[in-house]
Amino acid sequence: MEEYENKLNKTMTSHIGMSDEVLDCVMPYIHDPKDRDAVSLVCRRWYELDALTRKHLTIALCYTTSPDRLRRRFRHLESLKLKGKPRAAMFNLIPEDWGGYVTPWVNEIADNFNCLKSVHFRRMIVKDLDLEILARSKGKVLHVLKLDRCSGFSTDGLFHVGRLCRQLRTLFLEESSIIEKDGQWLHEIAINNSVLETLNFYMTDLVKVSFEDLELIARNCCNLASVKISDCEILELVGFLRAAAVLEEFCGGSFNDLPDKYTAVSFPPKLCRLGLTYMGKNEMPIVFPFAVLLKKLDLLYALLDTEDHCLLIQRCPNLEVLETRNVIGDRGLEVLAQSCKRLKRLRIERGADEQGMEAEEGVVSQRGLMALARGCLQLEYMAVYVSDITNASLEDIGTYSKNLSDFRLVLLDQEERITDLPLDNGVRALLRGCEKLRRFALYLRPGGLTNVGLSYIGQYSPNVRWMLLGCVGESDAGLLEFSRGCPSLQKLEMRGCCFSEHGLAAAVMQLTSLRYLWVQGYRASSQSDRDLLAMARPFWNIERIPARRVVMTDQDREDGVIEHPAHILAYYSLAGPRTDFPNTVIPFDPLVAGLEL
Repeated sequence: MEEYENKLNKTMTSHIGMSDEVLDCVMPYIHDPKDRDAVSLVCRRWYELDALTRKHLTIALCYTTSPDRLRRRFRHLESLKLKGKPRAAMFNLIPEDWGGYVTPWVNEIADNFNCLKSVHFRRMIVKDLDLEILARSKGKVLHVLKLDRCSGFSTDGLFHVGRLCRQLRTLFLEESSIIEKDGQWLHEIAINNSVLETLNFYMTDLVKVSFEDLELIARNCCNLASVKISDCEILELVGFLRAAAVLEEFCGGSFNDLPDKYTAVSFPPKLCRLGLTYMGKNEMPIVFPFAVLLKKLDLLYALLDTEDHCLLIQRCPNLEVLETRNVIGDRGLEVLAQSCKRLKRLRIERGADEQGMEAEEGVVSQRGLMALARGCLQLEYMAVYVSDITNASLEDIGTYSKNLSDFRLVLLDQEERITDLPLDNGVRALLRGCEKLRRFALYLRPGGLTNVGLSYIGQYSPNVRWMLLGCVGESDAGLLEFSRGCPSLQKLEMRGCCFSEHGLAAAVMQLTSLRYLWVQGYRASSQSDRDLLAMARPFWNIERIPARRVVMTDQDREDGVIEHPAHILAYYSLAGPRTDFPNTVIPFDPLVAGLEL
């Protein structure tokens, strides 16, 4: 039998016109994951070569496979990215104890994967012991450690990383929930590491850091190019900024002194990516001397109004990436369109103070989007919260933004009346015009998109792989029309829609490439199990999170109760149903459901 398989593999390879020797040379140069996946399906020989030569792997959900399966197939990995909780966890929509534990993966990494140099955990629960095990087993070879929006660990775990991982080039902790006990972890990095290039603990609660340690890191690490920190007084960073001679990116800091004192702050000469938290009108002039050099500007946490945005942006003609809040307003977007012709990525978040922004022109509408589409022709990514929208503005994006690969739009509910709904024709024009689109998000309000518009999304999204839809469609009929299209859609997320469980199950069966479904807010029926049973199939896990009430504390430190509708999560998994369900998650067992019915 083995001899027969060898002959078959040689025949297949010969038929394709490529010898084993040539394939051995070519395979290491195939890097795109999609190409790799396709190659591995040709024959067993190609499957084995892919396993032997694959250097990087991303697992989009940690429950789709298991650590031992990963070890058996890809023993020679150099880089691993592993995602845990659903993306909705970033918006506090998923219970904290949902799952996504790194422990079994860390144990496998520690015992095997001798070539692994880069580890990236995203939205996962990490324990101090996990970090200690990882540092002790891989500390001598680990170059990159990213704990991206993770939780469950403290500075005690980071201490082991700082002491033992002396070859670390990148330490990324941005937006992780970390229990701070002391700042000794940073001191360990300062005295043990001389090769660090990226240090990021931006948007964390790590404030017990020593300015002397930051300065020592800058002096010892001659290739330090990116530093993103928490809220530290800028005046205390003068020594660090002077020592970081090759720094290209800096984010963080704070301004707690008189504005005149900040004239003494001097930034490194190569700085081209900047984000100063809590920077106000009076501190903004410290950016002006090097604004022309800036390629990325993060104003999400700056204290600037619409006019301030205009004054700063017009001084940044080489800007390629801008992140800000909707206080930028339509006038700010018009200045951006006139001044920043190289802009490729734009992210406009919802501002916490938007109630008072109308008088300050601090709202984004179709006016700003149309100016942006016509002025910034190189846009590849656009994520924006708008207060008003028209079909014509979406048509303009489809006409002018030919490089757009990722488009996300949320229509806010602060305006009682929207100028032009439904958006069926605008959405169709955008999708038809933006042929490079791979990721698409559209969150509207009831009436924002009819069943016809939903069918347009299915019809004109041939290459979209990820999609988020909110408050779209009118009935299951629209969802079914949508699901007849989207041939490349692998990941679908929906919120606040009117679809039934029966309609969702029918749509899943028609979306041939779908690997992941998350839905919050749907029409539950009295025969829920029977309806969900319609989407049951081999290797397809289905989980439910019942409706719940969550106590949240607002900015005024007052508690309020938020109603969270029920969730459905379904995904392909080679590992079978997971075993670490918390009480907040109910697994759906098709066999049990079938017997009960």
